[in-house]
Amino acid sequence: MNDRPSPSPGSRQEGYELSYKLARQQLAEIGDLEELCHRSGARYVSADKIALDYLNQQYQIALPEVEISLADGEGEVPLKDRILILHYLTRAKGTQASGKLITYKQIPGGSSYFGAFSQRAIAPLVRRFGPDPDSLLGAAARLGGCESDHGDVSVTINAFPRVPITLVLWRGDDEIAANGSVLFDAGVSDYLSTEDVAVVTETIVWKLVKGI
Repeated sequence: MNDRPSPSPGSRQEGYELSYKLARQQLAEIGDLEELCHRSGARYVSADKIALDYLNQQYQIALPEVEISLADGEGEVPLKDRILILHYLTRAKGTQASGKLITYKQIPGGSSYFGAFSQRAIAPLVRRFGPDPDSLLGAAARLGGCESDHGDVSVTINAFPRVPITLVLWRGDDEIAANGSVLFDAGVSDYLSTEDVAVVTETIVWKLVKGI
């Protein structure tokens, strides 16, 4: 079976920019900001501004221009983060957490992409924290994470107000290698597409691995 060629960096960037443009248009068309805040967990600031927490930082979204900035004004928001923020806001349905946790395979369409998801999110998580699972707790705290009760060590990080993501590790020994998993609320598809779930999970793991 022939592998499909990967998109060139230029074409990927063009794809991101198009996705961002479309998401900005979608958000600009939403007239009731208070209802949007109710569905997404964002905070209504004024008739032309809302605030949203994303990975333990507060962002402001100014309308109708749909300009996204960090609330503290420090630094530019990366394009991928801006896209995720807009996708979350425009997709949010306001459903309450189900209390049921599922794996990426159980998200609609997730099973066909699980191999790539595992390589990009679970594998680096296990490589970095598998030898010392307890170190995940301190790393996750920088992203607002809190200890959970799954596996041997686990943490739950709120990517967005309605998107908790739980990272799980099992300790290895002389016979069994360390292992890991990622769990999501069963209603995650009411807030992010399957692809966006993968991207935000990879973003979290990358920040943990790099100590950001």
